[in-house]
Amino acid sequence: MGMRSRLPGLLAALLTLLLIAVAVWRARETGPVPFDPAFLRLTPVEISRLPLATRFDAPMGSEHGALTYNAQPFRINRHLGDDLNGIGGQNSDLGDPVFASGFGRVVYAGVPGPGWGKMIILAHRVHGAVNTHVIQTVYAHLDQILVAPDAVVRRGQQIGTVGTGDGQYLAHLHFEVREGPYINPGVGYADAALNRISPERFLAEHRGAGEDLLNPAPMVK
Repeated sequence: MGMRSRLPGLLAALLTLLLIAVAVWRARETGPVPFDPAFLRLTPVEISRLPLATRFDAPMGSEHGALTYNAQPFRINRHLGDDLNGIGGQNSDLGDPVFASGFGRVVYAGVPGPGWGKMIILAHRVHGAVNTHVIQTVYAHLDQILVAPDAVVRRGQQIGTVGTGDGQYLAHLHFEVREGPYINPGVGYADAALNRISPERFLAEHRGAGEDLLNPAPMVK
């Protein structure tokens, strides 16, 4: 009876070993499956650690974006963000400060691939009409990154400087606003909006202050 009672467990263990062996054999035959960064998802614990952002400001110039202009707005020519420039044009804004648009945590800081240059992604918790959700703000083509991964940054804190995407463009800031917990540098152009939303509209809706009330000026170090 003792042997019979252990038999189902032994069979299950043998089946598990067989499945593992088959998986290893298939991996050798087909090669490793490419890593897909689209599946980098913030866990519930990581989301709970995100700062609650109640107000957002422009990432360049003043809190209203003064002394800047939008050279290529969201969805023009399939663009997934806003290209923000200093009013002097050309490379006059190279090295200008880039500020955190809202209170958030650095979930990416690095060079994701060709065409991007240096990039920072901040994640924020934002109260919506129904519940709290995750918003990401993306700052790309940077010349310098001044924050470390996992750092908590305040709204208006300098996080980098305007760059040229490693010499690929005239100096400007590619700024995006995304919805959801998936952290993926992604693409700057697409036929559909994907999870991006209009940065200009988002900032207008989440400024968190009346038109007659100025937010605190960005902190320039």
